[in-house]
Amino acid sequence: MPEIVNTEQAQAWNGHEGAHWARNQDRWNAVNEGFNEPLLDAAAITDDDRILDVGCGSGQTTRLAALRAPRGHALGLDLSGPMLAEARARAEREGFANVSFIQGDAQAHPLEAGAFDVAVSRYGVMFFADPVAAFGNVARSLRPGGRLAFVCPADAALNEWVAAVASLRDVVRLGDFGQPGVPGMFSLSVPDRVRDILTAAGFTDVALTRVQAYGTWGSGAEDAAGFLLGTGPGRHLMQQTDAKGRADASGALTGHLRDHEAADGTVRLLSTSWLVTANRLP
Repeated sequence: MPEIVNTEQAQAWNGHEGAHWARNQDRWNAVNEGFNEPLLDAAAITDDDRILDVGCGSGQTTRLAALRAPRGHALGLDLSGPMLAEARARAEREGFANVSFIQGDAQAHPLEAGAFDVAVSRYGVMFFADPVAAFGNVARSLRPGGRLAFVCPADAALNEWVAAVASLRDVVRLGDFGQPGVPGMFSLSVPDRVRDILTAAGFTDVALTRVQAYGTWGSGAEDAAGFLLGTGPGRHLMQQTDAKGRADASGALTGHLRDHEAADGTVRLLSTSWLVTANRLP
């Protein structure tokens, strides 16, 4: 694999976090699928477009983008070997001929200059060590005037899964969880910061639109609580407490999520994100 500069994230996504997402790709897709159509509509993909999917994970958005470009091609780029293995297997099973995947760090991977018409990402751009360098690399890979569209979490307070985790504040130390600007999930939650980063990276016409969608987090409160506590943020919090604390956290989170159980027992939580669009400078 070419040069990796985001070493901490590479270690995580090729370790437990990547394995967790690969094992649970269908569950994560159920959580996030409400943003697929807004994202791809905003990308304005045409039949012949060459598409780069940044932080493609297990490749659902890559495949959906490829369906909109039957005479084009979609390339998924991600740090995670476990998720890319799932992405390749799923694309092969589903018979995609215009999809491929590569493992690499979007901040440093030697993408061919001007090779793509559009770049997309669903929650794959919040973890860059140097976001200006990363988006600059993506910009160089686009043809002049090429399009960028991505989805990233907006205000933590407007995301019900964050409120669910925050309900554990009397059980575990939350630290800077959910804080804007902190490297991680909410690093791009402040619009002015997004505009500054993309402008410095070589983009223009930057626009942010707030979008919301419900996602399915589990088949019941206990199932959803177990899933949430198995994610990266959940595991981080659980590592800071003892066995009793973990049991208390599981019970408290399950109790909180019971208020979100639908008639069929599924737990659906509202997520709020920014849909960001921009164009590479001509």
